[in-house]
Amino acid sequence: MRISIKKLHLRTYIGFHDGEQEKKQDVYIHLKIDVPFDSSMSEDDISNIYNYKTITKHIISFVENGRFLLLEKLTDDIANLILEDRRVFSVEVEIEKPCALRFSKTVSITVQKNNIHE
Repeated sequence: MRISIKKLHLRTYIGFHDGEQEKKQDVYIHLKIDVPFDSSMSEDDISNIYNYKTITKHIISFVENGRFLLLEKLTDDIANLILEDRRVFSVEVEIEKPCALRFSKTVSITVQKNNIHE
């Protein structure tokens, strides 16, 4: 089963150019999280669900309370945060930084990772 969260709009300190660490900037986060489909879900049973609200709260706190030089690092950190839950098979994280380039609406970085279960 794939859970998609699109355009989570957050503000954080991101960048290494003059002034970028002085005020928060917008970022848009897109997530694709692959988790197992449990048969209890078809019965509307919430006991075994992957709670996307919980992970979203963790991401919000991590991003809004952090400072990052590179969009690449932030993207990778969020992917790793999601993969801490062993139920997650794989994750794709894309983060957009609006107005990062002149004449461009947005720049984005995408990271895809799989959870390796031992």
